Amino acid sequence: MIIPKLKKIKSEKKYHDILLEDEYAWVDQPNILEVLKDANKLDPAVKDFINANNKITEKYFEDTKDLQKNLFTEIKSKIKLDDTSLKYKDRKYYYWTKTEAKGNYGKRIRQLIDGSKTEEVYFDGDLEKKNYGSEYFGVGSVSTSHCDNYMAYSLDLKGSEYYTIYLRDLRTGKNENDTIENTSGGITWSLDSKSFFYSKLDKFHRPRQIFKHVLGTSINEDKLIFEEKDETFTCGISLSSDEKYFIISTSDHITTEEYFFPSDAEDIKPKLFQTRKKDVRYSIDAWKGYFYVHTNEDARDYKVLRCKTDQIQNLEVYIPAKKETVIGGLDFLDEYILRGEKSDAIPKLFVRNIKTNKEEEIKISDEAIGVPGASLMQRDTNTTKIRVSWESMATPGRVYEYDIVTKEKKLVKATEIPSGHDPNKYIVERIKAKSHDGRLIPISLVRLKEARQDGKSKVLLYAYGAYKHSVSPGFSASRFCLIDRGIIFAIAHIRGGGDLGDIWHEEGKKKLKRNTFLDYIACANHLIDQQYTHKGGICFYGGSAGGLTGGAVANMAPDLFFSMLLLVPFVDTMTTMLNEKLPLTPAEWELWGNPIKSKEYFEYILSYAPYNNIDKKDYPAMLITTSLFDNRVLYSEPVKYIAKLRETKTDSNTQLLKCKMEAAGHGGMSGRDNAIKELAEEYSFILKTAKILK
Repeated sequence: MIIPKLKKIKSEKKYHDILLEDEYAWVDQPNILEVLKDANKLDPAVKDFINANNKITEKYFEDTKDLQKNLFTEIKSKIKLDDTSLKYKDRKYYYWTKTEAKGNYGKRIRQLIDGSKTEEVYFDGDLEKKNYGSEYFGVGSVSTSHCDNYMAYSLDLKGSEYYTIYLRDLRTGKNENDTIENTSGGITWSLDSKSFFYSKLDKFHRPRQIFKHVLGTSINEDKLIFEEKDETFTCGISLSSDEKYFIISTSDHITTEEYFFPSDAEDIKPKLFQTRKKDVRYSIDAWKGYFYVHTNEDARDYKVLRCKTDQIQNLEVYIPAKKETVIGGLDFLDEYILRGEKSDAIPKLFVRNIKTNKEEEIKISDEAIGVPGASLMQRDTNTTKIRVSWESMATPGRVYEYDIVTKEKKLVKATEIPSGHDPNKYIVERIKAKSHDGRLIPISLVRLKEARQDGKSKVLLYAYGAYKHSVSPGFSASRFCLIDRGIIFAIAHIRGGGDLGDIWHEEGKKKLKRNTFLDYIACANHLIDQQYTHKGGICFYGGSAGGLTGGAVANMAPDLFFSMLLLVPFVDTMTTMLNEKLPLTPAEWELWGNPIKSKEYFEYILSYAPYNNIDKKDYPAMLITTSLFDNRVLYSEPVKYIAKLRETKTDSNTQLLKCKMEAAGHGGMSGRDNAIKELAEEYSFILKTAKILK
């Protein structure tokens, strides 16, 4: 097998008197954002390198084709292909969704509440994809007007997240001339249904302007109602719960600022709620004459304040902060408020009586570790009934109709696993690993009950560790393709994420970012020490910023792994953080630090960035994926990474690059079958490298 090589061109740049050498810097072509729209602008040498790698990857998987087919069938057999969601009761219609065995994109359906007409499919994803003739079909938003006569929807037909908004008259089924390109995809209707709001993307793919479009008028006449001047901030718009205000939120990763204006205002003049303060995040909602403010000001893990809508300076504490507990947002009924909170990475649900202010937990299951949920059944909030749900790593989701007053619950939907699933065959555990600084890092895992804890099993250890994102210990039917073959599935709730609150996030960003990687290594070693597995018995699995975690630990402790899956990985951290013209970079400085302005941050990022720290050592087998049209982690990062890795490493293991040249996004190709196909390939790589070929 001939391993392709990228040409090397000497490149040296100085930052803070530090020389940065990068022989593959030329791959980061100056017009790289244009490639997201036009693949013909890709450098021919890079294209040849990618194509050659794709052929190698395809050849590697030749002996797993039967396994992949079996896995595809197995995964699909765990999904109820013909399925219908619960109905939501709106003003005049019931709304719900439906999937079918033959389709990939599902249908959106509605029916008049009085039953005077038959049900109506108002958006058929498979039919729409066929009509647009696109290989990729990304749906941003499908939003019906308040009068129920119009539907605005946004589509991304390449995977680069440039969404075009279309308008359809649901009475005729025909599209209007109102077509708006280069938006973020969000659509918020005015109450009179004569207009809607949207965010326009700037030349760097950042939504920093909000426009109002009046139906039937030229796009050139759309009125700019808000513009964010700070290039690190992006903005969006939503409607308050009581539908009396539109709320504009503008933010970077650590700071927010919100504006509001009456939903019936003809002359729109957004009013500032609270001036932005660095590292203060807040959001407002309105209900029955009050603004409710979910804020982390003087409350690291949030609290809820409130004030009368005409007295926004007179804030009072409504739900106080709790030590080591994340206070979640609110949903409103006429007499009750629903909210969530989380401590020790375990979420809980609460309901509060608005009149008495008494609060109690809604307990759905006796399982200690799982994921509860709550949602409204209808638009009319004069009710005591809601829907609550529960799932765990071993138990499929169940949805109940729950009466807040009587505490009665009625099962209304259970996730069906057509091929069968017995939760009693598995053990769900929560254990903790001591990290380098004494912090205890939670690990959630699920395994076969019959499997011995003798250090001989393989473990798939998933991790993310960024953006304050929490990894839910929820149910995934496809995982059992691995678990039933003896692989333990585990989640490392490492710092950088938000599993244990704001402090957990703070301790895994900027100059504490290395904690993320050391936490993961501590979790891996703990699983080895506790005889769940052995050294070299772990598979890393993670994507995007999780791919950064994987790339970093590959440099730090490669002997822990038998293989690694780095999916659309953020591995060339330094190059991206030095390019302020990329879509996400300016806002990302609050997470990683700004290496352009700060020598300290430059040196710190350089100390862990996966690409810059590839060394002459043995690395495990790897599957690295990317997409030519991914605007979040550009294709250049994995391309440069695999080229340098192969040039530097000392092992003879197989490290693969798979780059999707066809339309695909950060999350891969669109469509249910394509998603299953990609997963089957990933699982076949895990099983092949684990030497479990059955």
